[in-house]
Amino acid sequence: MSAEATNPGAPSRRRGRPRIDLRRLGRVALLGPVSRDRLPDAIGHVAEAHRAHHPDADLSILRRAYVLAEFSHRGQMRKSGEPYITHPLAVTLILAELGAETTTLTAALLHDTVEDTDVTLDQVRTGFGEEVCFLVDGVTKLEKVDYGAAAEPETFRKMLVSTGNDVRVMSIKLADRLHNMRTLGVMRPEKQARIAKVTRDVLIPLAERLGVQALKTELEDLSFAILHPEDYQHTRALIAADAAAGDPLGVIAENVRTVLREADIGAEVLIRPRHFLSVHRAGLKRGELRGTDFGRLLVLVGEDADCYGVLGELHTCFTPVISEFKDFIASPKFNLYQSLHTAVVGPEGEVAEVLIRTHQMHKVAEAGVVALGNPYAPTESAEPAVEGERADPTRPGWLSRLLEWQESTPDPDTFWTSLRADLAEDREVTVFRSDGGTLGLPAGASCVDAAYAQYGEVAHVCIGARVNGRLATLSTVLSDGDTVQLLLAHDSASGPSPDWLDHARTPAARIAITGWLAAHADDEPPTTAGHPPDPRTAPQEPAATGPGPTAPAPPGPSRRGAENAVVDLPDTTVRLAGCCTPVPPDAVTGFVVRGGVVTVHREACPAVGRMQVRGREPVPVRWLTTGDCRVTLVAESFGRPGLLADLTEAIATAGVAVVSATVEPPTEQRVRHTYTLQLSDAAELPGLMRVMREVPGVYDVSRAQHQATA
Repeated sequence: MSAEATNPGAPSRRRGRPRIDLRRLGRVALLGPVSRDRLPDAIGHVAEAHRAHHPDADLSILRRAYVLAEFSHRGQMRKSGEPYITHPLAVTLILAELGAETTTLTAALLHDTVEDTDVTLDQVRTGFGEEVCFLVDGVTKLEKVDYGAAAEPETFRKMLVSTGNDVRVMSIKLADRLHNMRTLGVMRPEKQARIAKVTRDVLIPLAERLGVQALKTELEDLSFAILHPEDYQHTRALIAADAAAGDPLGVIAENVRTVLREADIGAEVLIRPRHFLSVHRAGLKRGELRGTDFGRLLVLVGEDADCYGVLGELHTCFTPVISEFKDFIASPKFNLYQSLHTAVVGPEGEVAEVLIRTHQMHKVAEAGVVALGNPYAPTESAEPAVEGERADPTRPGWLSRLLEWQESTPDPDTFWTSLRADLAEDREVTVFRSDGGTLGLPAGASCVDAAYAQYGEVAHVCIGARVNGRLATLSTVLSDGDTVQLLLAHDSASGPSPDWLDHARTPAARIAITGWLAAHADDEPPTTAGHPPDPRTAPQEPAATGPGPTAPAPPGPSRRGAENAVVDLPDTTVRLAGCCTPVPPDAVTGFVVRGGVVTVHREACPAVGRMQVRGREPVPVRWLTTGDCRVTLVAESFGRPGLLADLTEAIATAGVAVVSATVEPPTEQRVRHTYTLQLSDAAELPGLMRVMREVPGVYDVSRAQHQATA
């Protein structure tokens, strides 16, 4: 498949500039050195594109970079048969047309020299400075001879870490991949597919997050053509048929121009064709496509206020489709994108989508971080950076989160899987913390994700949350603009439940939870924060009700349990049942379970009757003292603001430690709180329950009676 066949929908170049023949330029580059007083002819087009965005740019460093690149790559050929120098030239030209500044273009010319030639990083640093050296190093691949199968994921890890310090690293990588995808037709089909999949799963989401739409859309079409050739050919035929059928968008565009001209609003109205994958997705969403579905209207104005002026005129003179309105100017996307989106009904009843933005917004929408120039250049108003850190206005929340969780995944396969899963989340929500800060989270994130995003591993002891002032479970999915207050237990012994993994969307949360569960796999299941004890996972309960004889206990002295319960069996371990959490001076009985352990239940516990029905013989149990003990209490209450805080304060005032707590979702304005508490003396229990009942809104406090499973 030729590069042309895989890219018929690529955006056309700026009018007036001839298409560049890189094959011819490559041959020119091999003819020998050029005069020192002018730029080489081979990068004349790069210089022209660069000066269009930066008229005062010093091009001397580009000349020196080209001379080094051409000399070091001399004699090397691409698989397509072209001189290798055509590749760095093409990458540099892509970035120049997007408006990249001189340092980025210099690094783009040199980006393969360290990887593929004898040029060293020290030589790049000496000749072109520390910034260019950093960018070249950031995009240099790791050797397979050193890393084996882990070379690709570890190379991406290295690039992402470098991008965290300088986003221009990823700009160069995206342009590099775009040119490679354009010329991918010379590769074997299986290699084309492998490269296209990595491009789809990793590079395209990164381009989206960095706002480089011009690169993202072309990469999407190239990957689409390789991975889904039948759908691609069908879409191509639809676009060709639409082009021959007429131009309904042109009629609406002329009407819009007339309306804005009469309103004395200076605006440029353009028709923006959808790229191939966008047309395919529109077809899947809408079924049969209409003529206006193959493009959008783009209205460009001078000032932000003019955007809303245009919107008002369109909604006044046309019938708007209100459900299609989105304001990304007041609330920009996480990738710097700003625009107003709306849709209006044309004279024949057809619906046309309209994008309204300023010329500067359009530049950023197309080029993203590339349009920002050098984000690290000092300015008079810039605040001093924290020592050891670079002040980076372009590092968004998603990149910071990615850099944090990747440190916890030394395994390349885990990193690679987590990276693809993270990048698959293509939308982001912003939630507000109770202290006024914000958290950026992927769409669909829950309170579990918010807890780990805010507190890191401290979130292991999270017991609940308030969302917009109301008590909520940790599984609650957060929406854009929600305010979340996370509630933490004071007992570090509590930990996450395996169920939390069902609600965690971010790799940081999943990695932290999985790590904790793995580290405590051999421990007795704790009373998990935010969840009541689960008898299905507690070892004593299934054993206590399971069939089969009980193994006799070995001889030895009577053993006192850690909970002050004593049985008259030699060398026996005693455990308190999690279903009824007995404490002194409760009337209790015990049953021998597998391993010779005696599980102690309150006599009123439903599990006692079930075990007796199964023929289990009770074991006499007595309390040695009424000292330190752990108990689970259930508080039934009417839902009201501040209830959880008041209950927790009442427990703390009584001098009792909270091990863990659970707040169930409100039902008919009623809320159930389950607390596992550590008492220094069991005699304090009646007084504690009385204090909890006195909290306004609480109508009952009782001992837990969990259903034990057989």
